Amino acid sequence: MNWVEDYLASYGVRAHRVYSDDGTKANLYANVGPEVEGGVVLSSHTDVVPVEGQAWDTDPFDVVEKGGRLYGRGTCDMKGFDALALAAVPLALERGVKRPLQIALSYDEEVGCVGAPRMIREMAGRLPRAAAAIIGEPSEMKVVTGHKGGLGLETHVRGFEVHSSLMHTGVSAVHEAARLIDWATRMNDAVALADKDPIAAMFNPPWTTSHVGTVQGGTANNITAKDCLFTMAFRCVPTDNPDHWRALYMAEVERIEAAMQAIQPDTRIDVTDRFAVPGLRPETDGEAEAVARRLTGDNATHVVSYATEAGQFQDEGYSAVVCGPGNIEQAHQPNEFIEISEFNAGWKFMENMVDMLAQ
Repeated sequence: MNWVEDYLASYGVRAHRVYSDDGTKANLYANVGPEVEGGVVLSSHTDVVPVEGQAWDTDPFDVVEKGGRLYGRGTCDMKGFDALALAAVPLALERGVKRPLQIALSYDEEVGCVGAPRMIREMAGRLPRAAAAIIGEPSEMKVVTGHKGGLGLETHVRGFEVHSSLMHTGVSAVHEAARLIDWATRMNDAVALADKDPIAAMFNPPWTTSHVGTVQGGTANNITAKDCLFTMAFRCVPTDNPDHWRALYMAEVERIEAAMQAIQPDTRIDVTDRFAVPGLRPETDGEAEAVARRLTGDNATHVVSYATEAGQFQDEGYSAVVCGPGNIEQAHQPNEFIEISEFNAGWKFMENMVDMLAQ
């Protein structure tokens, strides 16, 4: 953030930081041009996913140009858009925009869009209201008007250790966690067969999914596990209320916990919210959609199953869409890349946007 702040200051643009509770991380936002309403927010995140365990052909943290592509962690998701948005700052000042370009850079997007909400709230209170928030996640410059939301519930199953030959007298945290994970599988099977509303039908898959990505627990093969930890994650279609899925899950947690405590009263299941991200809801006559279509020429309908801060902007009264360079299939992969042609298309978008704001 220091570099970005200094870069903006070199053009006379003041940046504002919004810190995490512990002060170790910060969002950054800025208003470029006149302080009037009707501008455009360019929103993106500064964090990336880890590279541990991935086989890279190049140093993932050095950008390497090869074969018409730029390789490196985050080139696609989404440092390419970060670079384009910052490069648009001097262009906006040079062309004398009459409506502002607003930059919004958030932390911890990859763990559930954790940082963005407090930044968006402050922007809404301190900056002139922008007409459109464009979130630059990789969409191949297609205008995405809807995406799924996300809910993550960190779950700690606390069992009771005994020798596994007497497992009926103990409570295996791993076995009880498996019941909850099996519940997720059964819910996926059930919702896959249920009728779909028109908005849900736009998505692939057209239903809310339940998923556990990693599980940690146990001490030894011959001891019933004392602890087991995992995160139950839901990707909700915009018409599904995440609170409904939280309630369903908690009902199952309570049922399993009661059975555990019937064997050993000191056992329990602790559940804490890890993240909650609202979906991007398709807007009727949305200004952001109109702006993005004007700038790209894309008039097709697109939705995606990944989550962004777009729904968080909507919750604060902004019109929002997703539109950015790159293909999401390259994100988070070893040898992540963005096609230079996509990067160039992103720059054309920025030029068109600045021209629009200068009118």
